[in-house]
Amino acid sequence: MTSPQSDPAPQPPQPPQGHLHGHTHSHGPAAPVSKHLRKVIAAVVIPFATAVVVGLIAFWPGGVPDHERTGVGFDRQTQDGKVVQVVKVDCADVNAAQVPPTGDTSTPSGREAVNEQEGECAKATVEVTSGDDKGRTFVEVVQPDAPRQLREGQGVVVAYAPDAPRDLQYSVTDVNRKIPMTLLAAIFALAVIAVGRMRGVMALVALAVSFAVLTLFILPAILQGSNPLVVAVIGASAIMLAALYMCHGVTARTSVAVVGTLISLLLIGLLGSLFIGWADLSGNTDDNTGLIHGLYPDIDMSGLLLAGVIIGSLGVLDDVTVTQTSAVWELHQADPRMGWRGLYRAGIRIGRDHIASVVNTLVLAYAGAALPLLLLFSIAQSSVGTVANSELVAEEIVRTLVGSIGLVASVPVTTVLAALVVSADRPGASTSSSTAAAPARTGRGRRRKA
Repeated sequence: MTSPQSDPAPQPPQPPQGHLHGHTHSHGPAAPVSKHLRKVIAAVVIPFATAVVVGLIAFWPGGVPDHERTGVGFDRQTQDGKVVQVVKVDCADVNAAQVPPTGDTSTPSGREAVNEQEGECAKATVEVTSGDDKGRTFVEVVQPDAPRQLREGQGVVVAYAPDAPRDLQYSVTDVNRKIPMTLLAAIFALAVIAVGRMRGVMALVALAVSFAVLTLFILPAILQGSNPLVVAVIGASAIMLAALYMCHGVTARTSVAVVGTLISLLLIGLLGSLFIGWADLSGNTDDNTGLIHGLYPDIDMSGLLLAGVIIGSLGVLDDVTVTQTSAVWELHQADPRMGWRGLYRAGIRIGRDHIASVVNTLVLAYAGAALPLLLLFSIAQSSVGTVANSELVAEEIVRTLVGSIGLVASVPVTTVLAALVVSADRPGASTSSSTAAAPARTGRGRRRKA
């Protein structure tokens, strides 16, 4: 009688167990979490989240401080405009440019002057379509060598200089790209929702929260003179908490990823602060940073550089820590008998593949952003040492290497945290859920037979 009863007993749980694996990966942690372990995790995460909320309240800026506009770069009054007419004219009739007195056209400035005298220019009539001067028109002359040519019916952004003579108050500063950018954003949102479904919706909500924290807290707080490093750490922590818990749920697995991300961010902050100071990087390397320093002299530009390193590394860190935590959780469910050392060894093998691809991605992303600068150094035939020693490139090197070190460190840190947590929770898993208990008893029955 015992044999007929014992033979069927192990068999039925087998398919449900495999079926369970396929669903728990997308809906939450595979292993149930005991009350004791939930308390331990809460004891770490809740004080951290409370500190972030207190920091947000303490450093909340209340808006961007006012300043007198300079009319330089981005610090200009702008309105929308539309090109209503474009006619071709002789450049000599509309330009004041002159060929160099020596007649030397071997230089770029000399060649431009010749083209401006002998070429065919575009004379565009532009209408202001927003603001107090809506309906007003002005003339914009476009050189034949200009990188951006205007066409009839094109939407443009016009800059307004109130102190200039009336005929020179408006000028075209950029093209209006609102429609294609909005359409691209809509396509992106639809693609995320179509593939990710509810997870995709929550990812978009988390993205909106990230932009809100960046634009409503981080940037205004820095402009008001708060320490950029402190503001960046608080803001990045708020973004991390919102993004991870919204996208992956309030679970032990997500909490482990939060702790791993936090430790890695602290490492990036320490290394960044050390090497930015040691390399004497000022953070004031181009026209934009120079304009910021001119408008707000009290801003710590090197601190702003460090804040950028922390925020820029956060997105990739989230991906690494969540992936490693999920991998360890799934490994534990596949073999509940595996101890934390075995889970760590298996998880770190997955992490090594992840490191190789992520670091390469990060380096190429920064290299792509700095490609025009690198091209200029190539044209100048500068040596590698000279290029690396220049502050513009040194900033990108420090940004890339510090971020990469943090990414590399996040893999073993998160993996060992996840292995310790999930293996420590193993005794509670068999008593917290009847669904999980059946496979566990089946496994023990099989070992007795073996």
